[in-house]
Amino acid sequence: MLRAFANAFKIPDLRGKIFFTIAIIAVYRLGAHIPTPGVDFATLQGFLAGAQAEGPGQLVNLFSGGAFNQLSVFALGIMPYITASIIMQLLTVVIPKVEEWKKEGETGQKKINQWTRYLTVALALVQSTGLIVMIGQGNLLGFGQLPAGITLIPEDSIPLRALMILTMTAGTALIMYLGELISQRGVGNGMSLIIFSAIVSEIPNQGNAILQAAGEMVFAVAVAVGLLLIVAVVFVELGQRRIPVEYAKRQVGRRTYGGSQTYIPLKVNQSGVIPIIFASSILFIPSLTTGLIDNPAFTQFVERHLNPENPSFWFIAVYFGMTMFFAFFYTAITFNPQDVADNMKKYGGFIPGIRPGKPTADYLDYVLTRITSAGSIYLSIIAVLPLIVAAAAGLPFPFGGAMLLIVVGVGLNTMRQIESQLLQRDYEGFIRS
Repeated sequence: MLRAFANAFKIPDLRGKIFFTIAIIAVYRLGAHIPTPGVDFATLQGFLAGAQAEGPGQLVNLFSGGAFNQLSVFALGIMPYITASIIMQLLTVVIPKVEEWKKEGETGQKKINQWTRYLTVALALVQSTGLIVMIGQGNLLGFGQLPAGITLIPEDSIPLRALMILTMTAGTALIMYLGELISQRGVGNGMSLIIFSAIVSEIPNQGNAILQAAGEMVFAVAVAVGLLLIVAVVFVELGQRRIPVEYAKRQVGRRTYGGSQTYIPLKVNQSGVIPIIFASSILFIPSLTTGLIDNPAFTQFVERHLNPENPSFWFIAVYFGMTMFFAFFYTAITFNPQDVADNMKKYGGFIPGIRPGKPTADYLDYVLTRITSAGSIYLSIIAVLPLIVAAAAGLPFPFGGAMLLIVVGVGLNTMRQIESQLLQRDYEGFIRS
């Protein structure tokens, strides 16, 4: 592996892409520490000293690489883009026009990407407005109400608030642009690498929290368990069921087409990290509504059973079940067995022993359901693992949930892209088959 890493820097083109990617990520990390105009940064740092974001703020802070806590120009991070991408994927099922774009190939994908950008800016505008309003009311998301006498916006005025909203919105747009630059001129998927860098930047802080709270022995055990989990997740993420497909020979004029063999790869975790994001976002809603609904009974119920800051058995059970549900739901949206069967029949493809058409669709649906059953259980275990550790030991556990899946998934995808560049030039790659 070290030899492959050294070979990557021997190729001028690939070396330039790697350095360009590192430079863009450095720009992103620099922007995460530039405070938004109008924020009293010294007061904010004094308030955050020794504090830890919880609830919805913890998720947003994780995906922003700590920029949310700092109220920097990149405070919203890439979350508006993630939300916009998920919404556009869901709209392919609801709106026929968007579904047509998806089937148009590269041209349709460009239209979807353009509307995703528009929706990202709109969501960033709404989210930054809500965040500035909450700060103006003395409430910092994830930390609760600010103490009396502390204000983070000393010179509060409408023009200043508008400037802060536009700055955070422009920061999200700039992050989106940096991600696209990496995708076009760097190595790997730009948006994924930005999320990857944000999450990895928070690991030292979480590790230090374990070290300070429990000591060196517990910290060493946590690191060892984390490494074992990474190996297990890599093993499962690479697992797939390959459905063999054969194409009959076709005579078109004087040329013969087809007669080849290939396969349909069905991954164990077909839905990726999206089910965890869906489930965690929905479970944060009850905690957010307690501040809007003045009902002591409802507040007491949420605090006892659905509080993400102090997860109970019922919270963990609901989180587990919702993650499984969304794993099936998202897989059903992204993979349509009937469309796959129709495309195979159109080009003369068939699964050995299965008739084309509806029998093929039924067979693919049967196999996908069995694989997703195992994948959803695996995904749910990864999702609730940090909550179980927190409830049992009272310590943060960074190796679990969306964080672990994103880090492993993006790492594997980036290594595959670098490896493909190496193999094109007869160099040995990272992953050996």
